[in-house]
Amino acid sequence: MGEESETASADLHLLHKIAKILNDTRTSYATHNRKLKELAALRRSDESSSIPRFSSVFFKTLTPLFAAAQRRTAAAERIVRFVAEFACLRSNSDGGDSDCDEFLDEFLRFLIPGSVAANRNARFRACHIISEIILRLPDEVEVGDELWDEVIDCMMVRVRDKVPVIRTFAVRSLSRFVNDPDNTDILDLLLEEVRKTIVLSLPPSNATTQAIIDCTLDVNESVRKAAYSVLANKVPLQSLSIKLRTTILERGLADRAENVSKECLKLMKNQWLSNSCQGDPIEFLKYLDVETYESVAESALEVLLSEGLIMPSDDKSIQQYISSADGEARDESTCSTPSIQLMEPEIALYWRIICRKLHKSAQAKGSDAASAMGAEAAVYAAEASDANDLLERILPASVSDYVVLVKTHIEAGPNHHFASRQLLLLGTMLDFSDAMLHKTASSFVQELLRRPFEQELDEDGNSIVIGDGINLGGDKDWADAVSKLAKKVHSAPGEYEQLILVVVEELARPCRERTADFLQWMHMLSLTSLLLENGESLHSLREKAIEPEEILHALLLPGAKHTHLDVQRIAIKCLGLFGLLEKKPSEELVRQLRVAFCRSPPPISIMASKALVDLGMWHSPAEVDKAMGQDLLSQFEDENIDFVPVDLSNAEEDLNFKTLDLLYAGLESEDWRAYTESTENESVKATVGEGFAKLLLLGEKFPNLPASLYPFVLVKLISLYFSEESKEQLRFKQCLSVFFEHYASLSEKHKGYVSKAFVPLIRSMWPGIDDGNSKNSSYVVSNQRKRAVQASRFIVQMMQTPLYKSPDSLEESIQPPLDRTEEGLAIRIVIEMMSFKAKKTAAEKAYVLALCKTLVLLNLKSSEQNVMKLMKNILSRVADSVCSEKDLLKEVKLVLEHLKSLDATPNEELSQDEAKSIFESLGVNYDMDITAPVTVPQTPAPCSTRPAPSRRRVRRIEESSDEEDEEETSPPPSAPNTLMTRSHRASKTAALAKIMASKVKERDTDEVIEEEEVSSDVTAEDSDESDE
Repeated sequence: MGEESETASADLHLLHKIAKILNDTRTSYATHNRKLKELAALRRSDESSSIPRFSSVFFKTLTPLFAAAQRRTAAAERIVRFVAEFACLRSNSDGGDSDCDEFLDEFLRFLIPGSVAANRNARFRACHIISEIILRLPDEVEVGDELWDEVIDCMMVRVRDKVPVIRTFAVRSLSRFVNDPDNTDILDLLLEEVRKTIVLSLPPSNATTQAIIDCTLDVNESVRKAAYSVLANKVPLQSLSIKLRTTILERGLADRAENVSKECLKLMKNQWLSNSCQGDPIEFLKYLDVETYESVAESALEVLLSEGLIMPSDDKSIQQYISSADGEARDESTCSTPSIQLMEPEIALYWRIICRKLHKSAQAKGSDAASAMGAEAAVYAAEASDANDLLERILPASVSDYVVLVKTHIEAGPNHHFASRQLLLLGTMLDFSDAMLHKTASSFVQELLRRPFEQELDEDGNSIVIGDGINLGGDKDWADAVSKLAKKVHSAPGEYEQLILVVVEELARPCRERTADFLQWMHMLSLTSLLLENGESLHSLREKAIEPEEILHALLLPGAKHTHLDVQRIAIKCLGLFGLLEKKPSEELVRQLRVAFCRSPPPISIMASKALVDLGMWHSPAEVDKAMGQDLLSQFEDENIDFVPVDLSNAEEDLNFKTLDLLYAGLESEDWRAYTESTENESVKATVGEGFAKLLLLGEKFPNLPASLYPFVLVKLISLYFSEESKEQLRFKQCLSVFFEHYASLSEKHKGYVSKAFVPLIRSMWPGIDDGNSKNSSYVVSNQRKRAVQASRFIVQMMQTPLYKSPDSLEESIQPPLDRTEEGLAIRIVIEMMSFKAKKTAAEKAYVLALCKTLVLLNLKSSEQNVMKLMKNILSRVADSVCSEKDLLKEVKLVLEHLKSLDATPNEELSQDEAKSIFESLGVNYDMDITAPVTVPQTPAPCSTRPAPSRRRVRRIEESSDEEDEEETSPPPSAPNTLMTRSHRASKTAALAKIMASKVKERDTDEVIEEEEVSSDVTAEDSDESDE
């Protein structure tokens, strides 16, 4: 008891001393230095006895600061600053830092529970002191990693605190760790909170609405959720355009994050449906323009149905739009012709979605009842029966009423085309098992199939087809709806094909007799296309009204040679579909597609390119070439020849080439035919480019493809991706973006093809290398160089992308072949740099400098010692050849220094056989004597102290290229100032030499200026990249 009382008394005495010091620091910052020394001495004194005892008393003294109200008074601020300074204080005596570190650990462990306390005053003071300590803590202070991780985790939690000032101190605390490579998630968190705060604080207006909607595409889930919350609370539905409304719903309902999709549902349910539309789903659909944005409206209705937010009332159904002549509702016993009330598009879509939901529910519950037993089966059966009863009450009472309803809407004109299509899809939920009902429905389906294209007359009296001119009715969705109804009515095996072939045979008679106009041809071919799209094989078409061979030779091939371009286009599409159903493509079909691709106008050539690509992917390119029955040429099979694409603009060109060569010519040609009309932003290049991207991804399924094909195609696809002309081809750009994202990650072999494509790609994109002297302006040349630099870095990024790993694959540390690694790419680059002579043009200097800067981006492995030695040897030769070019020499020497650091055995030399082996593994034919001595240029000696004369740029008339290519004459070197004074005669000689040299410089002024622009262009490229 005596010892405990003495300890308590000593602690109380120590507490009073600490409290007195803290009270003194409240008055002024001027007292802090003196009080820090007093408190540090008190911590070292015998009275404290140990750091844990001093810490416990110090924390007890500081506790009232945490219990005080959250007021940032001057006195409290001074105490917080003082205790933070004391926690960071270092001792000047030996061994004193250990006590300081121990106290800091104890103090941080005391503050961490306070930062997560329920009381906001405690959280505020704890976060305030932690932020002050972190910002003042010297770098040499050692704190345990586990303790730092705990502090950082607490501050990351407090970044989302509901009290703004606590969030501020948490951000201040984390700001010191932003650049730490081990804590990259801190920067992401801070940026997320910044974007979230900006979204929540934006006022609603016409100027800010688009910015808020753009945040629904943010990479962070909380920012997207905040954007939908702002849209729900601040932006009324009526102030948004139809495009913005559908964009919001399309993104929100399809969002991967459940919290975001729930927030979007909350916006749609509480604000738009309940407040703005008073719970009426039809009124809600009118805000979405269902005819233009059908898929979005359909998704919104399905979500509302699944949540149980909308359901048809007992007094509403489709039958209310069908009434007797006297205006009363019809039933199955009524025989008079019904009177039809036309539906609006929103109502037709609403009933189709409702009926489809009920139909699926009844089928699912029926299946569950069949698989269950006992009471559970009875429950499922009752639910299925209820759904069927409700569906039967909504749908027309009879098939004849349904047929009349659809016919009335079709005859009402194009304004009711959308409603007609929705009603057609309702037919897939009716029962046509009865013979009379089947006959009525079959007659209606045949009437739909015989319905020709709608047309109108232009100013010259020529007929113009309304719609796309390819699908039945001029609309893909309409053709699909007719096909689904026909399959429902004629569901027996072979009935669907027989039905369409009977109509096709009837429509083909005037075509065979050559009495049909182009509209009849298009109608017949659109039905043939519908049949081929839904057919499984040509075997299912045999022994019907028309045999498959007759379809090909009597209908499709003559249609492809028709004089009308629209007939040719749809016939080419049918040929492509017919070839997919064949076991092996026929010679006549392939030949016609090749001729259409090479000799037809763009709309037909685009369709032919799609057909050839599909045939190649389905049957393989080798099988398509085999169908021609003759030996075809291919430039892809020989890597040593100079590749010259087929000239499709030359009508006399021999087309005796393989299919891939012809398709590649579509990529390579430049505007080889003028467009006659726009074809939905499609082009031959985009179509063929997408086909080649698919072919490269699935290349392993086609082992007969030549290996040289892949680099050739990659070079062209990447150059198209970065070209100016592809900016308008948004779909093509998106396709290539997805392709490049996955291509290099699928296989090491793909990385080898990417590495092999690097040098040809950059050479082809760099102006003035392969195309001679570029005649473009400096602005155009600068942009071309920037695109080439972007492409080079893009390839490096593809090479550094990690490979995908399958879940069942074993971890194996197998070294990939050299040609599939970054080291192999580095060898290719240095060989390309060495290929230029010492005397370089301005374009070549800029090109070599860009290649050298690309080398720095590669992650070279020190394990490849022979590769490092070879690169060092070749780069030393490059440095020897560019010793007069300071910028280039500087970059080369930087790479050389890096290679020297990777060389573990600098004294060992690389043998000629080892270098030859490396070149052979890369497939590079490069003859170099590795044993020849290499002179590495030394750092230039310091220049003379004599000031250099200022150079004056002289304007002159542009001279011929012969004068530009003259060798540059350098003035004779002047003697250093440290030498003896020259004689009078020697001075005259030096003066004459300077005069002659000035004339030469005047002649070469433009070349000098151009060289200066080179370095500035490349520097600008780097700065642009860093800005991005």
